[in-house]
Amino acid sequence: SGFRAREILKEFQPDVVVGTGGYVSGPILRSAAKLKIPTVTHESNAYPGVTTRLLCRYADKVLLAVEDAKKYLDPGREYIVTGNPVAEELASRYPNTLILAAGGIVVASIVGILFGILAAVFHNRFWDNFIMALSMLAVSTPSFFLALILMLVFTLHLGWLPSMGSITPQRMVLPIVTLGTQAVGFIARTTRSSMLDIISQDYIRTSRSRGIPSKVIVFSHTLKNAMIPILTAIGLRFGSLLAGSAIVETVFSIKGVGRFVVDSVSKRDYPAVQGCILVLAVTFVVVNTAVDLIYALVDPRIKYE
Repeated sequence: SGFRAREILKEFQPDVVVGTGGYVSGPILRSAAKLKIPTVTHESNAYPGVTTRLLCRYADKVLLAVEDAKKYLDPGREYIVTGNPVAEELASRYPNTLILAAGGIVVASIVGILFGILAAVFHNRFWDNFIMALSMLAVSTPSFFLALILMLVFTLHLGWLPSMGSITPQRMVLPIVTLGTQAVGFIARTTRSSMLDIISQDYIRTSRSRGIPSKVIVFSHTLKNAMIPILTAIGLRFGSLLAGSAIVETVFSIKGVGRFVVDSVSKRDYPAVQGCILVLAVTFVVVNTAVDLIYALVDPRIKYE
């Protein structure tokens, strides 16, 4: 209403009001005119120079934000615990986190896609129900609980795999399995759903009527055309693995970026926290950009200009 709009404008006292059109802009613009506050709309330029001043003030705000980011993300800032530069701490920990996330997504992709194909081929039969039950169990199991179970079985009782010590291939097996288990369930369900959509298409039935072997139909015709949603799911789950690495790294005592975030938060070392978030965010963006580019390789109908 006009009364509410006037109260808002009186409380915040803006230098200029920008109208973008629509139902809400009308009362606000009328109230601003009564209060003699300059207004800018996409239809008129009644106040020359107002738009320029507005853009200049916005640019000043952006520059101040960039300067603040430089101050807090300065690689020369030292980590409170060790006294080393934050950039040096990240450089030593980032490879471990990348190995965990990459290993987890590779294992999850292979197992999840195979489970999804099996569930789609045997739709509404024993294997379909069994795999969907396992997927639900995998998605619902907390990472820290699964990590403790794996350590109890494979380290304490069987003695097959170490859970502590230096970073070796055997040392990283349990963390990778723990990190990738939830992604297996998610990717398997996505693969099954995408495969079922393709299997019901007419050209699949035509291929079967022509006597083409089932393996060729499943892997060459069905899976290839169902890969776009699967690739999207893999890219999104990679970000979840980066975020979930903090729990796994803490349980298995791995010096990674996730554990570095937890330690930095507990010490209230804000520059270290911001540096970790920046590195993880850039990694997530790069991976998803690569997934978008892979779309064109999987489906020739997709072209980027």
